[in-house]
Amino acid sequence: MSNLTRYDPLDDLFRGFFVRPVEMGATPEAPSVKMDVKEQEKAFLVHAEMPGIKKEDIHVSIDGSVVSISAERKQEKEVKDEKEPGRVLRSERYFGKVSRSFQLGQDIDDAKAVAKFNDGVLELTLPKKAATQSKRLAIV
Repeated sequence: MSNLTRYDPLDDLFRGFFVRPVEMGATPEAPSVKMDVKEQEKAFLVHAEMPGIKKEDIHVSIDGSVVSISAERKQEKEVKDEKEPGRVLRSERYFGKVSRSFQLGQDIDDAKAVAKFNDGVLELTLPKKAATQSKRLAIV
């Protein structure tokens, strides 16, 4: 059995012609964390670039020598029709999470650690914990 398909070139020409064009903005990039870690005599300095993320959405945790940075980015944009108030032409939402963990060469004194966030850059000052001497036990 053969199938016949009717092809109308005018159909393709006018397809989508009467649809109102919608301006598509740039899609926000997935969040990422670019970092620099520097070791000084008594502390580690970490600079983490986190553009577009709010200070309230950043979480830093320290467990011994492991440092974890996590953040969540929420962005919503709504374009309304100027002629008809209340009519929404386009609504975009973007939610993304990012996290990064790394291990340093020495345990961190988390009680003295300092975190600052300014202009999209997270600065961590992570003091090194004093090295504990190994204790030799006397056998009785």
